[in-house]
Amino acid sequence: MIDYALWEVIENGETLPKTQVVEGVTTVMPITATEDNATRRLEVKDRSNLMMGIPNEHQLKFNSIKDAKLLLEAIEKRFGGNEATKKTQRNLLKQQYENFTAPSSKMLDQTFDRLQKLMSQLELLGEKLS
Repeated sequence: MIDYALWEVIENGETLPKTQVVEGVTTVMPITATEDNATRRLEVKDRSNLMMGIPNEHQLKFNSIKDAKLLLEAIEKRFGGNEATKKTQRNLLKQQYENFTAPSSKMLDQTFDRLQKLMSQLELLGEKLS
């Protein structure tokens, strides 16, 4: 089920915290209204959901981004890629699949996990395996 309120905050960016500029000095206004609290909770929830989708090895790279909209843009930029990049990645993964071997020193479940991960990555890029 899609939570449209969460998705709206991701796409449009957060509205909080509100800032006020007086004589060139920017001050952050405290959250006072119930709507502001709800919006802030949605923003935190959005950011948390996006961070959960990022692989563990990339968490630190995105942790400093506090806005859900900016985080989504950074994720798309990092993991999206253009067609040439996707084609190169597809070719590399196909080559790894064709050359896949199961070393005797590895446990069977580890070998299966490696193969499953490789196949999942190929499927994500739209490559069908026979």
